[in-house]
Amino acid sequence: MHEVLAPSPERVPVAMGRVRLFDHALGAYLGLALGDALGATVEFMTAREIAHHHGVHRDITGGGWLRLKAGQVTDDTTMCLALGGALLRGAREGRPFDAGLMAEAFATWWRAKPVDCGNTCRRGIVRYLSDGSLLAPPNEGDGGNGALMRNLPVALATLGRPQALRSVSIAQAHITHNHPLSDAATVAFGQMLHVLLTHPEPQHALPACQAMAQDLVAACPQFSYEPYPGRATAYVVDTVQTVLHHFFAATDFESAVVGAVNQGDDADTTGALVGMLAGARFGAQALPKRWLNKLDRSVRLAVTEQTSALLALALAP
Repeated sequence: MHEVLAPSPERVPVAMGRVRLFDHALGAYLGLALGDALGATVEFMTAREIAHHHGVHRDITGGGWLRLKAGQVTDDTTMCLALGGALLRGAREGRPFDAGLMAEAFATWWRAKPVDCGNTCRRGIVRYLSDGSLLAPPNEGDGGNGALMRNLPVALATLGRPQALRSVSIAQAHITHNHPLSDAATVAFGQMLHVLLTHPEPQHALPACQAMAQDLVAACPQFSYEPYPGRATAYVVDTVQTVLHHFFAATDFESAVVGAVNQGDDADTTGALVGMLAGARFGAQALPKRWLNKLDRSVRLAVTEQTSALLALALAP
């Protein structure tokens, strides 16, 4: 997939101000990493088990089934960094939004033996290494959240370009996940990010995001999230319901993330995604300092550098 970046100086509203835009974009990316690190501790636990062992889990301590160090992240964050690296490489090499570079980045990530890799992601990467194909065959069993969890770099790189957001999101998704519900969720969350990042007052962008959520539910009723069904598995429907319920119910970043991860199940991914949306809403300055101080320093640096580079890509002619 190739797409030439045409000059478009008004892609991102000038009124946003680059400093504030960077703060909220960085809030989204760091928020994703923080939610990932917090949620990994209680991944695959039930809400009742979490309450028994932790009370309310609200501090980054590591451990969990992956036996992580405090502040270490999982595939949610590292696949984002891999995808973001592919987008930046494509811009440098004159191959913008090239799906081949995205697939190669995922393969490089997988060869490096990450701490975790979902089954559908693994199967798609192995298929690409075997036959070079960039399109997973449609599969009713591939309705997981793996494509959704890693799409943040695409949203940043296509800021102000809704058609590019849609096409690139689906291209990266289909390398591993070719499922209509995965596609719908991945695009919808990208659109919400665009609204949160470009709204003149990001903290007052909730009505537009709620309208987008209602559109998603109207198109795919499976995603209906109120009343909240209470499931937080890796099935993309359960993930979306958990994230939207806690994102819209919270009044600050921390309560959104804490609420989601204490549902258990796929807590690293629900934490990452609600952290992404809440971070975009409230900005990096609103992130809990005690969590930031625990986050792996190399991850924090990589996220900060990549956020800056992806915004530069979006804003440049």
